[in-house]
Amino acid sequence: MKTIFITGASSGLGKATARLFSARGWRVIASMRNPEKETDLLQLDNVILISLDVTDPVQIEKTVGKITQQYELDVVFNNAGYGLIAPLEAVSDQQITRQFETNVMGVIRITKAFIPYFREKGRGLFITTTSMGGVFGPPLSSVYCASKFAMEGWTAALSYELGQLGIGIKTVAPGGIKTDFTGRSLDTAAHPAYEKMMGQLYAGFDPTAFTTAEQIAEVVYEAATDGKEQLRYLAGEDAKTLYARSLAIGNDAFHKERTTLFFGE
Repeated sequence: MKTIFITGASSGLGKATARLFSARGWRVIASMRNPEKETDLLQLDNVILISLDVTDPVQIEKTVGKITQQYELDVVFNNAGYGLIAPLEAVSDQQITRQFETNVMGVIRITKAFIPYFREKGRGLFITTTSMGGVFGPPLSSVYCASKFAMEGWTAALSYELGQLGIGIKTVAPGGIKTDFTGRSLDTAAHPAYEKMMGQLYAGFDPTAFTTAEQIAEVVYEAATDGKEQLRYLAGEDAKTLYARSLAIGNDAFHKERTTLFFGE
């Protein structure tokens, strides 16, 4: 039985991925901040719930130490994260720090803690949820995009050293996901100078074009099992369409086109 370790498994993509891998015969170690509140995953075969806050480096070290002593792991899925959609002028230093502590430092710390285990085995795979916001930057999300661009560059650079050890690393970059990401997984801030801009941004979103968490989970499964040395997996038709468009017309023209779409300029 293969085993996957998942962060941020309490909802959305993390929970959908836990369900999918469990259904396909994997052991799933599903981590979340409050596992005592989780009921759905407890009903599934081969799912183990553990408490983990990815912003707590001491807890990460202790948890990874225990997990690697008890189980044979094959894949670590760094999924915990959230969005920050706001004009930079409105964002507090605390919000910026929290965004990077979760989306960047949490991923780096989890990965670093597991590397010695995979290195000794001579194999293993890390997968990180990034975003199309880590490929090109949508408006009014500069801090969030900075965190996701960081993870895309970090993955590319880290792949060289891990590859020499037999360890793989990949990203899954979704477009819009039909989950509660825009609810409890979203932070925001307001500023009167940007009210019209924010309204135009939300008016430009088309949730009907978003992809379900279950469909994105299928891409995570593909990345985990296809054996390819592929760094990034686009997830969702909207992500694939946007990326293809940016390649077709070039980054500058694509940026101008998106500006016109959102703001009519």
